Amino acid sequence: MDDGSYRPRWWEIRPAQNLQPKSYVCPLCDQYLHAMSEHMLLVPEGDASRRRHAHTECVARARKAGRLPSRDEWKKASRAGRPSWRDRLGRG
Repeated sequence: MDDGSYRPRWWEIRPAQNLQPKSYVCPLCDQYLHAMSEHMLLVPEGDASRRRHAHTECVARARKAGRLPSRDEWKKASRAGRPSWRDRLGRG
């Protein structure tokens, strides 16, 4: 069971669309998302078992705010000696 303490360092983000008439809850805004609409799939640190479906607009806002770094962005920040994304978000 996930108690909410899991904090990924980076995310894979890719477009998604499902042909099944399902609904998901976007983890970024807690609103419903219909699977048949174009949306994004969020995969924390490449762990497909923890993947989540999110609205494209929500992902764009989170990316702009620096809350969903890619693996390359995380690596670059780590090599530059900057604080980790976790520290930047106050989750360190």
